[in-house]
Amino acid sequence: MPEAGEPLRESRNYVMRVLALEPYYGGSHRSFLDGWIGRSRHSWTLLTLPPYKWKWRMRHSAVTLAARAAEALAGGGGWDLLFCSDMLNLAEFLGLAPGPVRVLPGVVYFHENQLTYPVEHPSEFDYHFAFSNMTTALAAREVWFNSAFHRDSFLEELLSFLHRMPDHRPLEEVERIRAKSRVRYPGIERFPERGKRRGGPLRILWAARWEYDKAPETFFRALEILESEGVDFRLSVVGGGNGRNTLPVFERSKERFNGRIDHWGFRETRDEYAEVLAGADVVVSAADHEFFGISVVEAVAAGAYPLVPKRLAYPEVLGGEEEGKKGPFFYDGGEKELAVRLAELSKRTEKGDLWEGDSLRGVRAVERFYWDTLAPEYDETLSRLS
Repeated sequence: MPEAGEPLRESRNYVMRVLALEPYYGGSHRSFLDGWIGRSRHSWTLLTLPPYKWKWRMRHSAVTLAARAAEALAGGGGWDLLFCSDMLNLAEFLGLAPGPVRVLPGVVYFHENQLTYPVEHPSEFDYHFAFSNMTTALAAREVWFNSAFHRDSFLEELLSFLHRMPDHRPLEEVERIRAKSRVRYPGIERFPERGKRRGGPLRILWAARWEYDKAPETFFRALEILESEGVDFRLSVVGGGNGRNTLPVFERSKERFNGRIDHWGFRETRDEYAEVLAGADVVVSAADHEFFGISVVEAVAAGAYPLVPKRLAYPEVLGGEEEGKKGPFFYDGGEKELAVRLAELSKRTEKGDLWEGDSLRGVRAVERFYWDTLAPEYDETLSRLS
């Protein structure tokens, strides 16, 4: 996705050597790298750390990965470009890395950021992590965000954050970061086209992290309303339940809706996860925080009808097919309207026409995110940075 002003030289046959650094190689971070590298024409060296104790990863990964990069360099490695995620303090890494690595142009991908990422308690906010994100962006040649919503909200909050400094406010640095910021959506895999729907009540899917910012209370209250009105449904709740710090609402709801549950908890393999998505009629989000929404996008690609709040990144990500229309994929974010919309979809299901005659409408809304489309574009962008 070349931006205005980028060089236009032909580089489609140019193979770059990319050093990729990922301090938190799991979840969406791993999915992004694996999906792209698996289709990339470039040559990648991937240095990673396990997805564990994210705060410690942000603190120590520059030291650890600089040492590992030095080892790889001594072993004969050599690269044209650095690629890392927001979990690495790139400025620290470049200060510690050997000379041939230090001079490489760097690209940082912001899956999330620690400035606008919500904390449950204000005392949990850490100024150090916010500054790490800023210095990482300043040290990079380009800064990639997974949505325009993410980019804009980060830059807006960064300016506000810097205004709170007692003195020496580097306000001009916000515009430096803005000038080199790009939107590069995460990719997804293709899913097989669905066959005819099997009978039964509406099958509702939750596929988000089991954390407070995804507003599970709103979701389960909507199901309680649905049940009280006599609407039949089946329920699958998958995603990020870790079994240790699970919010009480999940345990209560598992007991409350026990007779309706098809699937509950984390799916161990990609095939198991894809099977759950393929069986869902509707995927629901009630999130108060979302920079992209990859689990929703994947579920839609697998054939599920999305019901998401009309806020955050969702209008940008799912609005393409609905531009100029009412926007049937969106609701106001509250449990009452969510229950109403689910009841409407249940009636459609009973009539055998959930999609009102256009079963591929959702797939069309998300097909621009397929990796086989995005990977060549991202390869080309990297080639222009050399």
